[in-house]
Amino acid sequence: MRTVIAGGHGQIALRLERLLAARGDEVSGIIRRPEQSGDLLAAGAEPVVCDLESATVEDVARHLEGADATVFAAGAGPGSGAERKETVDRDAALLLADAAEAASVRRFLVVSAMAADASLAGPPAGMDPVFAAYLRAKGAADDAVRARAALDWTVLRPGRLTDGAGTGLVRLAESTGRDEVTRDDVAAVLAALLDEPRTAGRTLELIGGTTPVAEAVAAAR
Repeated sequence: MRTVIAGGHGQIALRLERLLAARGDEVSGIIRRPEQSGDLLAAGAEPVVCDLESATVEDVARHLEGADATVFAAGAGPGSGAERKETVDRDAALLLADAAEAASVRRFLVVSAMAADASLAGPPAGMDPVFAAYLRAKGAADDAVRARAALDWTVLRPGRLTDGAGTGLVRLAESTGRDEVTRDDVAAVLAALLDEPRTAGRTLELIGGTTPVAEAVAAAR
């Protein structure tokens, strides 16, 4: 299987690249900065330098040619303002979806966020306005991807991310309630979702739990 990961230098993406490369898959990571290439090579991934904030659909589609699946794991990241939540977390996801359609890559995974909601008019009391913009952008991207009949999409919405060692035990369902999950376990679930096309058309929340990853993904079909 060949998988192309947008946001290839992200913390979840690098973990996913290592998992896919270790099992013998071909994996490429789309990155914005050439100096990040070494980290991808160390993870077993082919670095593809392409700025999703300025690239065209045709540019990105060329990088997807021959792929079996693509994963949107990009994000503007901490410290970015509301504008980049729109240009990266929303617009880049839609660009990748357009490119996947153009390159006839049907399997499309999205790393979203719990409580992402495009209709969030303003930050609830106590919520940081930039974080609210992030949830709106993620929600808008999710809605747009889910409207694509040409894509076999799955939207994954993890809980609060941590850097602890993965346990391999999760809870994966349409609604899980709020809790945390390790980035290791998010990557493991993404790898398993790539192997289970019958999860297409599902929006799934993910937190730490008691069910082995393979069983949790099989039950989410």
